[in-house]
Amino acid sequence: MDERLGLAGLAAGQASDVGPSHLPQKVSPGWVDVLATVPLFAGLSRRHLTKIAGLASSKRYAAGSTLVKSGVPGESVFVILDGRAIVRAGARRIPLGAGDFFGEMSLLDGEPRSATVAAQTEVLVMMIPRRKFLKLLEKEPRIAIAVMSTLSRRVRALQAAASL
Repeated sequence: MDERLGLAGLAAGQASDVGPSHLPQKVSPGWVDVLATVPLFAGLSRRHLTKIAGLASSKRYAAGSTLVKSGVPGESVFVILDGRAIVRAGARRIPLGAGDFFGEMSLLDGEPRSATVAAQTEVLVMMIPRRKFLKLLEKEPRIAIAVMSTLSRRVRALQAAASL
């Protein structure tokens, strides 16, 4: 586990079998601290992070497994807790590690994935399902405002980088 993110020991009690088909496990309360490091949830209160963590489950993927596939409808956002993965979007290859996240666009709009993500090593992820997240947003609009603000900043940064 990655000590810099305080992830050590968070997988305690996880099933030992590895593979994309093993059933997701419920997350521990310590995962609030993990969510606090995710830029998508920047600025959210501890109370809001606790509510989001309560929606999440964890899952292990074997090295070489596909976590998400481009063109397939997305139903969750993923936070990598341990291991390394690679994003493949056209010719681009983007490495991911502990603390990185992906799937945030599909979390909000339910549209097909824009990239494929594959495990380079065994990967432990936290998954937050879209259906439950949207229900939480209805009850907690401040979460929606914070997430929209974060996504807006990311789009602006991408537009600025593209114009260079």
